[in-house]
This record gives sequence, C-alpha cells and structure tokens, in this order.
Amino acid sequence: MTDAPRDMIAPEDCQSMAEVRAGIDALDLQIVEMLAIRFRFMTAAARIKADRGAVRDGDRKAQVIANARAAAERAGIPADVIGDIWERLVEGSIAFEFDRWDEHRT
Repeated sequence: MTDAPRDMIAPEDCQSMAEVRAGIDALDLQIVEMLAIRFRFMTAAARIKADRGAVRDGDRKAQVIANARAAAERAGIPADVIGDIWERLVEGSIAFEFDRWDEHRT
C-alpha cells in the first residue's frame, strides 16, 4: 500500500474528522491533477491516430479496466468499485478523445 503524501497526515494517524476530511480533500485534488495528465494523453492519442475508427478500441478498454481491477485487488480495496469507476473513466476518455480527434481535423 502507498503511504500518504508527505504534506498530509497518514489515515492511520488521524485523530479527528477534520484531519480525515483534509486528507480526502487533498487527495481529491491530486486525483484531479493526475486525471488532467491522463486526459492530455488522450489528446495526444487523438492527434496521433490517423483513423477516427481507431479511437474506440474494445480490447484496450478491457485491458485498462482489468489492470485497474487487479491493482485494486493488490491494494486490498473493492475491485468491483474500481472497475465501475474505470468503466466510466474510460468511456469518458473515449468521448473526450473523439472530440479532440474531430478538433484536430477541422
């Protein structure tokens, strides 16, 4: 399991709900920042793919979700929940990539 970032209290050391909430809020910001990078990769994919039909890749989608579920299992968190989150993330990423693909060609 990954330790808490240096600038926040580890969950195990929290003594109040204020500390718990501060940790969650800080992590949520970091998650959004990381997702912003992920979506930049989607923009790169849209720029690189010559064929719009290549944007949706069912095999790759299944692999990404399976990877997330396996990582969740290793981390001891609910794989079903992570699988559902990644399903939505991947579908949203595909929609975003289609939009970027169209923008690069118009």
